[in-house]
Amino acid sequence: MEPLGFTNPQIQRLRRLLGRRSARWDEGAFVVEGEILLREAVRAGWDVEMQYVAPGAEGVAELPTRYLAPGVMERVASTEHPQPVLAVVRMHEPSTVATATRVVVCAGLSDPGNLGTILRSAEAAGFDLVALTPGSVDPYSPKTVRASAGALFHVPVVVDVDPSSLGVELVGTSSHLGNPFTDTDLTGPLGIVIGNEAHGVPDDVQVTRWVTIPHAGRSESLNAAMAATLLVFEVLRQQRAAHPDGPVQRAPSK
Repeated sequence: MEPLGFTNPQIQRLRRLLGRRSARWDEGAFVVEGEILLREAVRAGWDVEMQYVAPGAEGVAELPTRYLAPGVMERVASTEHPQPVLAVVRMHEPSTVATATRVVVCAGLSDPGNLGTILRSAEAAGFDLVALTPGSVDPYSPKTVRASAGALFHVPVVVDVDPSSLGVELVGTSSHLGNPFTDTDLTGPLGIVIGNEAHGVPDDVQVTRWVTIPHAGRSESLNAAMAATLLVFEVLRQQRAAHPDGPVQRAPSK
């Protein structure tokens, strides 16, 4: 089979999926860059439509494959030094929303790198769900997918969510409101709300409790992803202390 050139319709589709949020959501598909992340998607059971492999690379053996002509990958990929493998992966709806008791709510979060880091932390801390309010960054953008380091494929993500519909107490993070997060009971069903990087938690999010992260330096507040990381691991610490006879695990999928 002839290698695909730059003008091939499949290559133009790759460019759209990498570059346009609307294209990703219209098609229900996104692009994974690199063999390591692609293997993680396969391991987690995500549906891979096709992988596209640069000259001299092999890709993942069990996947359908098209090879690219020389120079095509460099013109298509979203990074300056691209990985030799790209793949189109189908989105899927998580089945754990109704049973989620530990949620990170991203309320107007705008930076894809921050979201990727939050996904990594939420997955590592055993959270059931990451929920994004309308207007938040796209979890399937290339930068978010890369920054998640594979966590995107293991922690359920939903978008355009009304936080009040999640059925958990909403705990907001603030630079000046509430008690220190380590002095606050975080053992019940809850959603840790992380607001916009510049403007904080929107007024329309119905937070019932606020927590603050004490700090001694000149900065008024922490980076959003750093704040989320501290909070989710404090939740994990407290919940493990409250249930010392067994590990804290995610809610089962329905």
